[in-house]
Amino acid sequence: MRTTLNLSETLIAELMKVSGVKTKTEALHLAISEFIRQKKLAKLRSLSGKLRIDLDWRELEEAELKSQESRERAWHGRR
Repeated sequence: MRTTLNLSETLIAELMKVSGVKTKTEALHLAISEFIRQKKLAKLRSLSGKLRIDLDWRELEEAELKSQESRERAWHGRR
């Protein structure tokens, strides 16, 4: 989807530098994905102590990393 945005060139350049990506599109996609992930994690942390779930966080982390890796491969394959 094409969208026109007014963004600070300085912020975009810094985002590209710290993320190590080569295009503005990749940088924004990565930043948006990470922002969403962080918000979801914060929401989960807010539930700390309110729910009793017997799960191994290491298994969940591994599954999340695999999922993220597959999304990134799919994203890079669309170009």
